Amino acid sequence: MKREKLLKKLTEVGVVSVVRAETAEKAVKIADAVIAGGVRGIELTYTVPHADTVIGKLVEKHGVDALIGAGTVLDATSARLAIIAGAQFIVSPTFDTDVAKMCNLYQIPYVPGIFTPTEAQTALQYGSEVVKLFPGALATPMAISEFKGPFPYLNVMPSGGVNTDNLKDWIKAGAVVVGAGGGLVGPAKNDDYDAVTANAEAYMHAYTEATNNDKNAITV
Repeated sequence: MKREKLLKKLTEVGVVSVVRAETAEKAVKIADAVIAGGVRGIELTYTVPHADTVIGKLVEKHGVDALIGAGTVLDATSARLAIIAGAQFIVSPTFDTDVAKMCNLYQIPYVPGIFTPTEAQTALQYGSEVVKLFPGALATPMAISEFKGPFPYLNVMPSGGVNTDNLKDWIKAGAVVVGAGGGLVGPAKNDDYDAVTANAEAYMHAYTEATNNDKNAITV
């Protein structure tokens, strides 16, 4: 199935870069720099102007070698526009029923933000195979094992506060993939895209060391 293949790719990339920018042009440059550093998951947020157009450009440019998704998706209309543009997964800061239904309709993975057991259960009931633990900095890696007590089949992508120092802790705790924002793409604020590429390389090095050929498998 289409969604199963995309879910497999999502967990295989290991690290997903959250890309935010003031302009569409800058967002493309950030994504280019991240991918050049070996991070093959891109979450292009809807805070970027003309996000769906940018997603289409990135899919056309990197769709073979990278997984391009949409982030900060708050409603079903935005989800549909992103999917039509070529988005291969949809991420939200919270759970939204209409977005979940839209993604199910198009067989696209929906990764909603969760922070409580109730939110986790709701996401599972609507078919989300991976959830975004957000903000990760507040939850800490221990939260994953606590969630997996009542929800052993919950697949977690922590986002917010994941860095090269604690990435290993998140993987050890059971994360199937991690999201990285400012810690990865921060230098882009000063148009230092070489530093973004270097950060991406550092994240992938940390991820490789963390997994050590013992990656947490997605459970369905």
